[in-house]
Amino acid sequence: MKRSKIVTLVVLAVAVVATSAWAQKVNGVPGSPDATMSIDGRQLPPPDMKWGGVIKDDALQSKPWWTPRIVLPAGAPNVLLIITDDAGFGVPSTFGGVIPTPTMDRIANAGLRYNRMFSTALCSPMRAALITGRNHHSAGFGVISEQSTGFPGYNSVIDKDKATIGRILLENGYATS
Repeated sequence: MKRSKIVTLVVLAVAVVATSAWAQKVNGVPGSPDATMSIDGRQLPPPDMKWGGVIKDDALQSKPWWTPRIVLPAGAPNVLLIITDDAGFGVPSTFGGVIPTPTMDRIANAGLRYNRMFSTALCSPMRAALITGRNHHSAGFGVISEQSTGFPGYNSVIDKDKATIGRILLENGYATS
């Protein structure tokens, strides 16, 4: 039997931007390959844009059209998400632990301190819950991946309608890794 793992989520910087800053705006010539746009981020994935080209019997009379590439709007915040594995809530010095975390201490002392920790006590279910923001069963990880059963909630598959934080950021124009 595998040893249970506890994963601690620390969000170092997340900013809320007013909706008006996220208004859809196309930059460049609409339909050109280098056109970009920012979206308001209220619907992911963003709805498909209406194709704006023209198809005629002859290719020379036809007009191609590309969907603008999604980019961040001006003033969008940077986001850094750190997930540590096999580290309990009280491990970093920020919360009284023995491991020095001076940067996290400085951020916490400036007022940013997340202190509600929920654990599934299993590695892959905890990670699925953290990256989707959903209950681990809703994310398809009712058990560790090695014990997936093929039944809903236990198949170790994160469905498209359960977007991960990485997917949400990517589809809003962020570069993710």
